[in-house]
Amino acid sequence: MSPVCPVIKGARMRVVVDLNRCLGYAQCVFLAPSVFRLNGEEALQYDPNPDDAMRQKVLRAASACPVQAILVERLGDNEGGATS
Repeated sequence: MSPVCPVIKGARMRVVVDLNRCLGYAQCVFLAPSVFRLNGEEALQYDPNPDDAMRQKVLRAASACPVQAILVERLGDNEGGATS
């Protein structure tokens, strides 16, 4: 099962990275450097609520993760939780 939600215009998103699963391949950093970055050589830092304008880059970064450690959740306008 893919950890990526479908693209829905106007929906907010939340990014969650399983840091126990992440092995520091940094494919996400190359594809969405304004959202993901390495602190040192292996510690990944990320913006959990990136701007919706970054949606395509974030989805590509999640898809490119070799260990599928990145989950992109779609948040509804009236909801505080994930809808997918």
